[in-house]
Amino acid sequence: MSKIELIAPTLFGIESVAAKEIRSLGYEDIKVEDGKVTFIGDISAICKANMWIRSAERIYVKIGEFEASTFDELFEGVRSLPWEEWIPENGQFPVDGYSLKSNLHSIPDCQSIIKKAVVERLKKKYKKEWFDENGPLYKIKFSLMKNKAVLMIDTSGEGLHKRGYRAMSNIAPLRETLASAMIMLSDWRYDRPLIDPFCGSGTIPIEAALIGANIAPGLNRKFTSEKWGQIPKKLWLDTRKEAHSLIKMDVELNIRGYDIDESAVKLSINNAHKAGVNQYVKFAKKPLKDLRTDDMYGILICNPPYGERMGEIKEVEKLYREMGRVFTSLNTWSYYIITSHENFEKLFGKKATKRRKLYNGMIKTTYYQYFGPRPPRKI
Repeated sequence: MSKIELIAPTLFGIESVAAKEIRSLGYEDIKVEDGKVTFIGDISAICKANMWIRSAERIYVKIGEFEASTFDELFEGVRSLPWEEWIPENGQFPVDGYSLKSNLHSIPDCQSIIKKAVVERLKKKYKKEWFDENGPLYKIKFSLMKNKAVLMIDTSGEGLHKRGYRAMSNIAPLRETLASAMIMLSDWRYDRPLIDPFCGSGTIPIEAALIGANIAPGLNRKFTSEKWGQIPKKLWLDTRKEAHSLIKMDVELNIRGYDIDESAVKLSINNAHKAGVNQYVKFAKKPLKDLRTDDMYGILICNPPYGERMGEIKEVEKLYREMGRVFTSLNTWSYYIITSHENFEKLFGKKATKRRKLYNGMIKTTYYQYFGPRPPRKI
């Protein structure tokens, strides 16, 4: 098992961000498709990818793929795969997945057939009829897309957006993976000021601080595959040790988060403490109309309210007009705004330099990017 194929699923629209992150970890054999990035690595890639990738949702080991338009084909295809290379005699292997544009659209039936086929394969290997499944977890994930079945095992456990710092949240939080991607799609670098005027639970400023201080997003959490026999414990220890050694302890960051809601500000401060970045980020209660700064050439990134609920839309439209007035007064700044409102530019009063379609959970949104002047070169 010297080389393994790994799949990093992403939210739609940020595949290129994840691909860039994977390349920066030293993996070259990369394939980018809708909603996922596939790459080749050795066993240590499971540790590195889980520890460092900020924009992907999980890391899967790909076990195999084949055409399956009937249940017989699905059963035989699954049974032919080398499950015994991964799942030990006492391994737990629940099955979960999805089907799109395929003949086999009943998820419960697919789950049941895949489970049966894996059991048949393991019976042959372990010479037994019954599996207790009381050991490490090897969650099997399947995708059926246009009758092509892809079989994987989840190495992450909880989704990678669960960094360990946000136990509680306010309503409709921005997922950490998307917040990271928004920052990486912007012009922000650690030596430039960053403001989020609608910080909510602090996700954008906290993710920026993690990036600026080079703190691995997986450092404060555990992964399912840490209990796998295939991965030496030392490999996980070394990955964590290296991540600790790469933190930029003395970096100076100018990151601020504001919100009109006092409880959101308290929550943000608490989350920043949990993430270990409280020394890099400042939060304060501040309404949008009071947004002022003497800093030049900064980056403003935000996830304002969208007005998804009935009765909110007029308030939101008023807010977008106010954003247009306030943001444009920061004339050396660049600003990046995500919203699902289709008339945002008209309300904001300015056409974006660039737009990008992104999904915030199940909500189709646009990431409006307004490029300000570049800061003068330091001599």
